[in-house]
Amino acid sequence: MSEKKKRPRDTNQRAKLIVDIATGEAEDTPDIDESKNPSAVELGRLGGKKGGKARAKKLSPERRKEIAKKAAAKRWEKD
Repeated sequence: MSEKKKRPRDTNQRAKLIVDIATGEAEDTPDIDESKNPSAVELGRLGGKKGGKARAKKLSPERRKEIAKKAAAKRWEKD
């Protein structure tokens, strides 16, 4: 299994890499994980795309309000 080289997190190093790719000095490697089955990845994406909308449609307004209140309380909770 080949190990994928990660892109630099540092802004300046990432900018240099982008310039190198644009000028042809470096090769751009796609961000695809070759160890995963592409068909399974696509199926997962499809489920993820419709999951939130389907859940929102299924929930009653009261339940959505309850969930929103709980989330807001957690966000503003002091540590």
